[in-house]
Amino acid sequence: MKRKTLEILNHFAKLPEKTISEVAKDLGYPYQTVYMVKRNHMQKTEEKQIEPKLILESVPVKTDLVNNPVHYLVGGIEVIDFIEAKQLNYNLGNAVKYIARADHKGNRKQDIEKAIWYLKREISRIP
Repeated sequence: MKRKTLEILNHFAKLPEKTISEVAKDLGYPYQTVYMVKRNHMQKTEEKQIEPKLILESVPVKTDLVNNPVHYLVGGIEVIDFIEAKQLNYNLGNAVKYIARADHKGNRKQDIEKAIWYLKREISRIP
């Protein structure tokens, strides 16, 4: 593996609570680079196409229902990392969050309605 990829994966392995944005900032790499390394590594791990020795270096998948519920990782990127990368404000970020997770939490309609609520609130702020 390339040095940069190993550095990113090792950082995640040592500090699994870190978000993609935080790792990018810590290491001084662009967000997209860190995201692609993590996504590609997770795909390879899932497909079991990596060497056994690299399994020890893989980014652990947490089952912590407070900090890392399973629906947070759908699509290979946490919604909060996307929201931060796009620098969305509170209302827009929450709308994106509810839309992105709607199919993975059990009540799709309610989540979409909540997203609309946040969008209407944001629209009301526009002069």
